[in-house]
Amino acid sequence: MDMIVRNARLRGAEGLWDIEVEAGKIAALAESQTDGRKRPKAEAANEIDAGGNLVSPPFVDPHVHLDAVFLDGRNTYNRSGTLLEGIKNWGTEKLTLTEEEIYQNALRAVRWYVANGTLKIRTHVDTTLESLINVRALTKLRDDVKDTVDIQIVAFPQDGIFTAEPFAELMERSLKMGCDVVGGIPHNELTREDGVKDVEYAFELAEKYGCLVDIHCDETGDAQSRFVETMARETIRRGMQGRVTASHTTAMHNYDNDYAFKLIGILARADMQMVTNPFDNSVLQNRNDGYPRRRGHTRADELLARGVNVCIGHDSIMDPWYPMGKASMLAAANLFMHYGHFSGHDQIPVLFDMITGNSARALRAQDSYGIGVGKPADFVVLDAKDEYDAIRLESECLFVVRGGRVVSRAEPAVRRVTLAGRESAVTFKSGVNGR
Repeated sequence: MDMIVRNARLRGAEGLWDIEVEAGKIAALAESQTDGRKRPKAEAANEIDAGGNLVSPPFVDPHVHLDAVFLDGRNTYNRSGTLLEGIKNWGTEKLTLTEEEIYQNALRAVRWYVANGTLKIRTHVDTTLESLINVRALTKLRDDVKDTVDIQIVAFPQDGIFTAEPFAELMERSLKMGCDVVGGIPHNELTREDGVKDVEYAFELAEKYGCLVDIHCDETGDAQSRFVETMARETIRRGMQGRVTASHTTAMHNYDNDYAFKLIGILARADMQMVTNPFDNSVLQNRNDGYPRRRGHTRADELLARGVNVCIGHDSIMDPWYPMGKASMLAAANLFMHYGHFSGHDQIPVLFDMITGNSARALRAQDSYGIGVGKPADFVVLDAKDEYDAIRLESECLFVVRGGRVVSRAEPAVRRVTLAGRESAVTFKSGVNGR
């Protein structure tokens, strides 16, 4: 064996397990011998003792903008904290960016992702710059890091497809340059009719180039913004079930309940993937409400209850829209636990699904994803015993493994507190309720 991870806790399995790796794939899963009995015969030059911690498939981010990371404060700040000022600032920043600056910023963000256990990323790239330097930068990055991280690139028309003459042609040129997924932004078009055309054009390009679809859809508090129904119609009409993602859909939060019930049934029929982005949605949506303020996120709980696949995206990392973030999908799940009312005991593991298997499905990567014999040896050893502590602690990733290679390792902080005359270690581990 090339590697063995011993004493691993696996989701949905009792006891502790050894993960045996050979030729970059998981060769065997064997129950760990923890009661003094002889170890299995398998040995490896590289052995990791998980120590009873949770070993998970790598995290997946289905929605980020790598061409905009780390630009907050480059020339200006988003002082109002609003979506519109973010768009305005990005429109200014992108005019002076160089291809190398975009590449280096994105590479830095990918390093953060790897350290936080994320090995699959879908990034949107603005296609409204005539130079398309950001498309060149991210396609180069994708190819340069492919041995460690899988990156999908969405051709994303930030300013709309039909708001200016060259944007439709630039979308298609971006696909010819190597973008993997077709995007759109119908609610940014000048009229509702153009918004419908935005969706239809994206699907036409996807059919022409054999691409997936991922559209920024209804990212507004306007209850009349209903382009996701157009997406569902096109998905069903063109037989693209399972290949289409609607990102944000925050307007759904404000829909009439009867309409939302009907819509969710149609989304389930279309087998559409939904991405909620708690960092950005929590601060950018419903800013004009006054009080009381509505929550600016899609109806994740209702969608999941009716069989629709829902994922969590990071969206922004210190960019013109959001000044925080560290490329941690566990932090995104932690925020959505609060923001989306997912604190029920049985809901917390679902949050973990939303940053792992659900997101892998949205990227159409589910067949090569997960911890099982014959699967690629891609996994994360967390400094946590289960999903609850992983999300609560926004856990460190002790080891991140790609194809049987350790690509990141961490040494968590050691804290020793003296209290009442006695020194003891503090780990913040829960150790309650059998966990």
